[in-house]
Amino acid sequence: MNADDLAGPPTTPPGPLEPWPETVRWQPISRDLIWVELIRLGIGLAVALVVLGAAWAFSGHWLLGAAIGVSLLLSAWRTVTIVRAVRAWGYAERDDDLLVRHGLLVRRLSIVPYSRMQFVDVSAGPLERAFDLATVQLHTAAAASDARVPGLRPAEASRLRDRLTALGEDRAEGL
Repeated sequence: MNADDLAGPPTTPPGPLEPWPETVRWQPISRDLIWVELIRLGIGLAVALVVLGAAWAFSGHWLLGAAIGVSLLLSAWRTVTIVRAVRAWGYAERDDDLLVRHGLLVRRLSIVPYSRMQFVDVSAGPLERAFDLATVQLHTAAAASDARVPGLRPAEASRLRDRLTALGEDRAEGL
């Protein structure tokens, strides 16, 4: 028996997304975004149930009753996925770029170099404002590479916007 036999099976390097890069410190987003998304789901479900219920009451067709049941089942499934999806969001600031990760079934890791940023938006809709949240949206020259970080407290969103803007200007001057 030699030293190679004791070492165990050879390890393979992780793929590009499995796991998320361990060399950075990931910042989570606020869990309050779960409530925002659940309220959005609830509003959509309420509208669908009112329409389906009224149509079922007037027509009495069994298919509309089945549609109500399916809507309720899908909403229960979506509730679970909302909780898991919000927990999957994260971002990390590195020296030359910003990393944004999200996704459950389809994982997405966006790497946005500071030098490619054209401008940075901070937005908050009525529900987000009610929960004291904001979204940072990064815009680059390539429309497909726009990234966003939802579920940030307004102070953190402003800090991130200001930092990204300053870093983008510094990096762009070197081009």
